[in-house]
Amino acid sequence: MITMLSMIGLFFAGIIAILYVTLRRSSSFDDYAVAGRSFGPWYVAMSYVNSWWPGTVFISFAGLTVTSGVFGYYGLAYSTLGLAFMYFMATRAWRWGKRYNLVTQPDLLKLRYGSKAVGILTSVIGAIAILPWVILGMQALSAVFQIASQGTWSLPVCLFVGLALVLIRQIWTVQMGMRGLVYTDMFQGIVAYVVAAVVCVVILASPSSPANWGQLSQLSSSLIALPGDGGTYGPLYMFCSVFTGVVGALCWPMSFVRIYTANNVRSVKKSTNYAILISGTFYALLTTVMLAAAHIPDIAANPQLGWTTLLSDYGGVWLLGLGLVMIFAGSIGHIDGSVQAAGTQIANDIIGSRVKMDDRQKTIVSKSCMVAFIVIAAVLAYFTNGMSRLQLLAQISYQGIIQISVPLFLGLFFKFGNKNGALAGMGAGFVVAAVLTVIYPDDIAALGSITGGVIGLIVNLVLYVAVSLLTKTTDEERDHVDELFRVAADSEDDSVLEGIPAGAAPAPAALASEPGAAAEQAAGTMAFPPERSDALA
Repeated sequence: MITMLSMIGLFFAGIIAILYVTLRRSSSFDDYAVAGRSFGPWYVAMSYVNSWWPGTVFISFAGLTVTSGVFGYYGLAYSTLGLAFMYFMATRAWRWGKRYNLVTQPDLLKLRYGSKAVGILTSVIGAIAILPWVILGMQALSAVFQIASQGTWSLPVCLFVGLALVLIRQIWTVQMGMRGLVYTDMFQGIVAYVVAAVVCVVILASPSSPANWGQLSQLSSSLIALPGDGGTYGPLYMFCSVFTGVVGALCWPMSFVRIYTANNVRSVKKSTNYAILISGTFYALLTTVMLAAAHIPDIAANPQLGWTTLLSDYGGVWLLGLGLVMIFAGSIGHIDGSVQAAGTQIANDIIGSRVKMDDRQKTIVSKSCMVAFIVIAAVLAYFTNGMSRLQLLAQISYQGIIQISVPLFLGLFFKFGNKNGALAGMGAGFVVAAVLTVIYPDDIAALGSITGGVIGLIVNLVLYVAVSLLTKTTDEERDHVDELFRVAADSEDDSVLEGIPAGAAPAPAALASEPGAAAEQAAGTMAFPPERSDALA
């Protein structure tokens, strides 16, 4: 007990030490929310991964592999494809973010559609979808301390200790904002994903390991069958699981905001490549190890503790302690990033769209929202503890977050579509997805195991197109969109943008068409970067 708690304590002390060494108080809300757009590709990549794989990947996703076999690799498929698509989307998002001083995902949609209402709805959907992941993160922290204390600490005590450590970590987030998150994400990510990958290789390669490569040749037939290949699931379940993951990968607020922390477009592109390498290698190895360990009776009896059971059986207390540190590292980083994204969006895009606040007031509101968000998640984590299939919480959240994808993807790459279509599509799609997911939390068997989120997405797309065609798009709105696409096209050489202070160009006048917005927009004409010269080419 003392050994494992000491290892967790030393790791947490390392996080605090890094924050002390790198301490730099945020000077503006832009610096607080996106770290002044100052980080290179490796920092952004590890921050991507830390916002992507929470500590519960060692619990709920590992348990999924033990019970469902090769279906566990669906996480590898959607995460790799999602990050690959992020490569193409991130360029335009970063360029608009730099030029117009965007700090959140709703900021981008508000700019694209010239509508505060679109930004508010996007922020609400994002905050609701983030909550299940924070719940899973709090449960993962609770599991860490229950195991580390060898069961002597009760569930409420474990949840309280986890909550207290997250709140202590928030002291520095108040001062440093996203900058502190990115620095600690590097440290946490190395332990949670790189060290974990090395441990997985050792376990798979060791002849004395109960989960070595040889065990993969003895898998039962039930572990090598995918959902839809017989059994209770229909043919659409596997497609919906991967498709929802790929689409949702590009919509998560905590991942999307990482785009804005990069110092240039080249860093954004490189970071997505590096993130694919780190994420893909880690998850593939973890899933393979858990698949090889599925035959172990103790792990099969309690799949969600399979990772820690395996490490304890193979390496004793020291390896178990290291495994708990990995879960702790992934959990605290993911919780912090998720809650920071939710708090920033609520302050900037919901409250900030209605009440004029300076940077200090926005920061205070953001931190207050973060504390409330964490406390709510801790309470819900207590009442949902012991769910037999924890990954369902993650899957349910995806059904909601993918409703952002229609106005986001189509708005980034096509000039078609207006704010009316975006509001109608997102609103109706989210309601349909929520209602169907409450009724059918996993799949709709009568429809080939399609999921409620995919049906909501179809409704979303149909309404986006239909309402955009049926409602009038003004000349001012068309000019606004033309200007945005011209900025993206003219910024092929991003050294031009790098020399421009963030937010140098005012938001296009289309936003001023909404009530109360005119007074908030600075007068003037949008400045475009000059044409490239031969020296810049």
